[in-house]
Amino acid sequence: MNISNYNAIKEFIYVNNINIILVGLCGSRAYGTAIDNNDYHSDYDYRGIYLNSIDELIGIKTDKGQICDTQTDTVIYSFKKMITLLSNCNPNTIEILGLKPEHYIYLTDIGRELIDNADMFLSKRAVNSFGGYANSQLRRLDNKAARLVGQEEREQHVLNSINNAMYDFPRKYFNYSDDSVKLYIDKAIDPTMESEIFMDINLKHYPLRDYKAMWSEMNNIVKDYSKIGKRNQHAVEHNKLGKHMMHLVRLFYMCFDILEKHQINTYRTKEHDLLMDIRNGKFLDDNKQPIPEFFELVNELEKRLEFDKNNTDLPDNPDYKHINEFVMDVNESVIRGNTY
Repeated sequence: MNISNYNAIKEFIYVNNINIILVGLCGSRAYGTAIDNNDYHSDYDYRGIYLNSIDELIGIKTDKGQICDTQTDTVIYSFKKMITLLSNCNPNTIEILGLKPEHYIYLTDIGRELIDNADMFLSKRAVNSFGGYANSQLRRLDNKAARLVGQEEREQHVLNSINNAMYDFPRKYFNYSDDSVKLYIDKAIDPTMESEIFMDINLKHYPLRDYKAMWSEMNNIVKDYSKIGKRNQHAVEHNKLGKHMMHLVRLFYMCFDILEKHQINTYRTKEHDLLMDIRNGKFLDDNKQPIPEFFELVNELEKRLEFDKNNTDLPDNPDYKHINEFVMDVNESVIRGNTY
């Protein structure tokens, strides 16, 4: 790491008077997909965790949630917020527990203990958190390219996105039984389509506003896929479309490690060459649009994710008992002044 960055981060920590337990690389340099040549140098980005103060724990001071330093591209999350994100297997934060050892630039005993107990956060939630994030990346790609895989395959992408969104519906809205809302693909009634998504709904005495909110989320996903515009143009002009495509594929492989091996591996050694080929434009045509082979690759990754979803032996939810005991121990150390 550039020593000036290290000193700037130390100054940032000092000025904000925060009790850091961990700071590490994030982004392309953490994934092993950075580019350093005469034309381009990948940024150095950092992410970390600081412990909540005593007055945030037992006083009236509000938890900031996170503190950002634009000078060094550093985001430091509060311990309280980070635990929530980790418990949901959030892709942007769970990776901090799986960095290469040399990619941690600051690590205390508590930070090491958090990494050593990373398995308490792993659950089937990874399917929807990583799958949902991957599908959001997929929707960033040009719809013209998406159509190249065929309308039926594209409809499956839409359904996958909706299913990922629906995973959180029972927690966000009034609960309903699993067989009350069923979405599936069948032969299209619309003459302009080969196949389309259908739904079977069986809800009784259900709050109208909750149903409206759920419908709105599903509707927004369908609309997002249907837009034909120039939202992709900025990425094309700045040669970042390949980077978006690479991260889409990387998310799948990180999720496979969690579901199949119970491991968080941020640095992607095995898939490095594939990821760099994608980033460097191997799967783009002369107009800088994704070629059909890329979407065929994504389809295979989605099939593997579906298989893992049905066969992983991870629990449905993280180990809340273990997490709660760990959090209580850490917060007690803060109150007793034993964290430095």
